[in-house]
Amino acid sequence: QVQLWESGPGLVKPSQTLALTCTVSGGSITTAYHDWSWIRQPPGKGLEWMGAIRYDGITYYSPSLESRTSISRDTSSNQFTLQLNSVTPEDTAVYYCARGLPDEYAYRGQGTQVTVSS
Repeated sequence: QVQLWESGPGLVKPSQTLALTCTVSGGSITTAYHDWSWIRQPPGKGLEWMGAIRYDGITYYSPSLESRTSISRDTSSNQFTLQLNSVTPEDTAVYYCARGLPDEYAYRGQGTQVTVSS
């Protein structure tokens, strides 16, 4: 059974960089042909896919967030990370990591609340 859990700061100040880590157990992030995504859900809104890293390390991003987003991985720790630069209060959301792409998430973490506030 694949399990994912997110970790990182719950509070980030405006203009700073948000950094979150997703730790995966029960499966390797290098196993073909899986994608590993970051998703968020702002208060009162639906899920928003932010980007993903493929089993081979290729990354791709939502066009609306691409200029501020970076996803990387540490295969030795079976983790992948999200960095979101220049955050604003509009980036306040519950952030999730998941295996898969929109409409086909096989597994998802429980989520972590991130608030952007001074």
